[in-house]
Amino acid sequence: MHAAQDIHCLLVDDHALFADALGLLIAHRHPLVRLASSNRLANALQQLRLEPRTSLVLLDLNLPDSRGLDTLTQLREAAPMARIIVLSADDRAETVLAALDAGASGFIPKSADSTALDQALRTVLGGGVHVPAAVARREEGSADLPPLTARQLDVFRCLISGLPNKLIARQLGLSDSTVKTHVQAIFDKLGVTSRAQVVLHAARMGWLP
Repeated sequence: MHAAQDIHCLLVDDHALFADALGLLIAHRHPLVRLASSNRLANALQQLRLEPRTSLVLLDLNLPDSRGLDTLTQLREAAPMARIIVLSADDRAETVLAALDAGASGFIPKSADSTALDQALRTVLGGGVHVPAAVARREEGSADLPPLTARQLDVFRCLISGLPNKLIARQLGLSDSTVKTHVQAIFDKLGVTSRAQVVLHAARMGWLP
């Protein structure tokens, strides 16, 4: 394994059994992920300062020294370039959407099985945004999509499925630059600036499949 390929990940969770199980899953299915752990926000912030290469954070919102979305906000300020997946026993749609709105790249309910956990990790590690299927099913359609060309609609469907640009290009037979052009056009038409905001907007409008 080449060191440059390693993904530095920080797991922040004070539930020892859950953290141990998730650590085993990551070690088995994602061997390039180098996992560190913390059970307090203060310790996590210190570890992020010591390891600036951390590019993925798995975060329980409710820790002994911090609770709720403020936990996510502090982590984002400490590591603005890292992607954050929220881990929570509270999987209500409003909680999921609030976490995405606050900058999370994904949300994993603690009730999820290993397959769902693995899929969420693969989506986010691949550059996508993960929304739990149960939340997508609960959202009911409330608005029509803005006018998109047929190809933009294809790209939009790939975006809200969590696919990164390279996989979108491969799936649709397009060049990377063409995909980037379509993605930017979708951002402009939806009035958003990031992939996470596309997924968030799609969930709120009932456009998720």
